[in-house]
Amino acid sequence: MSFRLAAYAVCVEQERVLLVRCASAWTLPGGGIEHGEDPFEAVIREFAEETGCDVVVERLLGVDSRVIPVAERRVPGSVPHQNVGVFYQVRIVGGALRPEPCGATGKPVWTPISDVPRLRRSSLVDVGLALAHALPPSGHVDPVRVGGLIEH
Repeated sequence: MSFRLAAYAVCVEQERVLLVRCASAWTLPGGGIEHGEDPFEAVIREFAEETGCDVVVERLLGVDSRVIPVAERRVPGSVPHQNVGVFYQVRIVGGALRPEPCGATGKPVWTPISDVPRLRRSSLVDVGLALAHALPPSGHVDPVRVGGLIEH
């Protein structure tokens, strides 16, 4: 089984969420935590890399762990994959929105939360918004079903 530990930013202002385009789907700013890196520092670094903006972390929202079976992966010869995501609520304090230079994500877009269900998106978006909305004391929400417009 392969494994990835990542930190994701949920940035919501005036009923809009900041999303970035990655391949064919929208997702939250964030990404892999480097060896020895604190997830708190990783989300700040990843947000700056992918959006051009500086943020402060306002709170830890929760942690999501999911195993993606081989049948749902799009990589030939792959193995099951576990993704553990640490989700933080962030607020922009500086910088200017821009696409990631030479990176995997396109220009960040403020998206009305009411429009999110109609977007082709990563399940991370739904998990992050559910955590931000519910603020569960456990830091955990039910798994998001993948299919239709929702991808891994």
